[in-house]
Amino acid sequence: MTAQNPRIASAADVARRLQPVVVGGDILAYSYVSELHRAYGIEHTIVLAAHDIKMLSTSRFTDYRLEPNVHDPEGLYDALERVAAEVSAADPERVLLVLGCDDCHARMLSSGKERLEAAGYTVPYLDFALLDDITQKRRFYELCAQLDIPYPRTWYFSCGPDGPEELPVHDFPYPLIAKPSNSAQFQEATIEGWRKIYEIDSPEELAEVWRSIRTSDYDNELVLQDFIPGGDDAIRTLTTFSDASGELRVVSGGVVCLQDHDPTALGNPLCIMGEREQAIIDGARRFLKEVGYRGFANFDIKHDERDGSFRFFEVNTRCGRNTYYMSLGGQNFVELIVREFILGEAIEYREAYDPFVYSCVPRYVLDRSMKNRARLQQALEVLRRTPEPYPLHYAPDSFLHNFWARVMHVNQIPKFKRFYWDTDGKQLK
Repeated sequence: MTAQNPRIASAADVARRLQPVVVGGDILAYSYVSELHRAYGIEHTIVLAAHDIKMLSTSRFTDYRLEPNVHDPEGLYDALERVAAEVSAADPERVLLVLGCDDCHARMLSSGKERLEAAGYTVPYLDFALLDDITQKRRFYELCAQLDIPYPRTWYFSCGPDGPEELPVHDFPYPLIAKPSNSAQFQEATIEGWRKIYEIDSPEELAEVWRSIRTSDYDNELVLQDFIPGGDDAIRTLTTFSDASGELRVVSGGVVCLQDHDPTALGNPLCIMGEREQAIIDGARRFLKEVGYRGFANFDIKHDERDGSFRFFEVNTRCGRNTYYMSLGGQNFVELIVREFILGEAIEYREAYDPFVYSCVPRYVLDRSMKNRARLQQALEVLRRTPEPYPLHYAPDSFLHNFWARVMHVNQIPKFKRFYWDTDGKQLK
């Protein structure tokens, strides 16, 4: 399905007329910048971030602006409206596209879509009612059950006033995974010993985690899940792009060779090798069609060696931090957003599984961290044949950008020493 009134008539006009505005300062933010330049020759992407992230602020392709309140809805909307007024005054023919990097950005951009569209932006995110519905873990698993998509055994407990003072901690199997039902709200909460995901080893530890969350300002649900055995390479990631009717148009994915073990970033894949699994694609396709999903989605999955199933954990209603891997697989990921939401073009079905390894860490980190040595050798072989495996290195960019990108790359070594090697692979608590 194509847009009725495309914002720009042809791809040849994109570089001249499109003004992308990126909110955030992480790997995905730079991936937007580099892939917009690679696909369309866009020289200046406006980036709004709360802090000076050197690899972005030194890029010759960014107009980098410090906006300390972009994590607050009103602060974000105000900043975007100021940018829109400035761009429109300078060139009324410019078309604005806003892109976020985090769960909180996706929620705010979706929630404020009507206001932002009135300011002139194209907002390539779901309407808020759908986004809010499917990002609640309980609802996501209800849909999985309805659609015959495997997911982990799960328990739910309200953290609000109606929740229990204590959990029946001796009734659960250990180890156990604990995580918020609403990740965006949890990210903004003030919680003693906050972690993105909790690996719980005992009833006593669960009782302590519950106390810290129950007495915080997070009032949604806490989700407890059966721990699926297996190391990082049991984790799978799938990125999908679907059209306005919910039909899957482009898909890419792979096995997570290594994830971040920093407690504030646990679960972010740092090395992914392209690998196609039909069962995962089929499950995602059913989900997207059922809810009428349009645009990018990123699914987190884990292979359960006990029965051979692939268990779905959640859907992220945005590009993932690592969606650059779709470009490595053969499809520039930003091009899909422009074609669907700006140009109104029909997108042919494609699977982006050209052999690739996406990697944010030096080879030394892979050598020392990957316990599955056969998988390591396979990844290293594909890595050698992947032209641009590191998403922050982009040869056409400035010397200073690539210098800071290199610094971030090397800094992974002390990070893994602190959070993984010195803890024998256990989560630092």
